[in-house]
Amino acid sequence: MLQRILFAALMSLVLCSLMTLWVTLINLGWSSDFLGNWARAFALAWPAAAGVAFVAGPPILRLSQRLAGGWHS
Repeated sequence: MLQRILFAALMSLVLCSLMTLWVTLINLGWSSDFLGNWARAFALAWPAAAGVAFVAGPPILRLSQRLAGGWHS
């Protein structure tokens, strides 16, 4: 369970950081208050992303294992 919590927290941290950075930059552009806007977007998005990663992670892992099981590289 600890590994599942850590994985969800770390994966959502990385994805949320990059996605909020990208979307904030696209929508607002670079400005003097960019970092503040990005921090606000991140603070709102990360808890939601972590919850989704925690709940959806195991079924998506099983699905990806089934899908990859039929493919041989």
